[in-house]
Amino acid sequence: MKATHLRLGIACTLLIGAIGACATAPDGETEPASDTRAAASSPEPAPSYSPESRDLVQADIERLMEELSNWGRWGDDDQLGTANLITPEKRLEALALATEGISVSLAHPLIIEEAVDVPFPFERAILGLPDPDEEPAFRGGVSDRYEISYHGYSHSHIDALCHILYKGKMYNGYSQDTVTAEGCTRSSIFNLRGGIVTRGIVFDVPRLKGVPYLEPGTPIYTEDLEAFEEMAGLRVRAGDAVFIRTGRWARRAELGPWAVSQHAAGLHASTMPWVRSRDISFIGSDAALDVVPSLVEGVDLPVHVLTIVAMGIDIFDNQDLEAVAETAAELGRWEFLLVAGPLAVETGTGSPINALAIF
Repeated sequence: MKATHLRLGIACTLLIGAIGACATAPDGETEPASDTRAAASSPEPAPSYSPESRDLVQADIERLMEELSNWGRWGDDDQLGTANLITPEKRLEALALATEGISVSLAHPLIIEEAVDVPFPFERAILGLPDPDEEPAFRGGVSDRYEISYHGYSHSHIDALCHILYKGKMYNGYSQDTVTAEGCTRSSIFNLRGGIVTRGIVFDVPRLKGVPYLEPGTPIYTEDLEAFEEMAGLRVRAGDAVFIRTGRWARRAELGPWAVSQHAAGLHASTMPWVRSRDISFIGSDAALDVVPSLVEGVDLPVHVLTIVAMGIDIFDNQDLEAVAETAAELGRWEFLLVAGPLAVETGTGSPINALAIF
């Protein structure tokens, strides 16, 4: 990354679900920016795609961090990354995909029992439980309290751009020093509180290969992604959100839980030039995107590092892609309107999320 891209900046960039972003006013308050800002602030086209060798080492990941970098592409103060690619025109294009009125959730039911792939299950407590021995009140009510440790391989969530660091830096060169005990003062999930509205595509890799699910540790290569595009009769375009189905939840339902953090099907790091060349805005899978083990000696989660830190792509982890893949197969179309809204946590490293695919 160029030295000018490593300067720290102060910006409050806000993705408004169907409108635009926000800018920092001179007095430190925020004010709406024009709808054309995101579209006009992307002067550099995506690079041409060159196939990457499957035999990668740590030096190759360091090289790709430079080659695939989006640092400075939308300005030195940018905190949105590739979410900038979702313009008002892109949202309107995506809205036109909702032709059947079918809505499918991508969120897996929150798991409340500890398992080898769920070290921190979802917890809840019912508050104000009615007493069966007392006369019912004129107006009663109950509530509950939730507790969730969502990062990892258990619960459906989205990673903020401050979630992953590389050599003490996060996306766009912000220092790890901007993360305090209060959370991320730069590139937090709060920047996406306006929502995500774009074209979504589910890549059903097991269906491509004629199996119900991929075995843990199976790498997905660029030729698999391109083969699925050909089979589905579509092409990923700038601003799209791509979801990679490995069949993780189908396998779990059939065979039971396993240590997904140690063995998971997913993208091989060699697919990253393809991802960059298509200018994908968001990416995700039914596990944590990376193939595990990574097949890159000495480097854990290289796909996480390259997407979040180098390219500025937020990741959807642990999405349940079974129903959306089945719906897509029944309809014969693998694209849909994606709508998702993270929690508005001002300094959050991510958020639990219920993304919707609307056909």
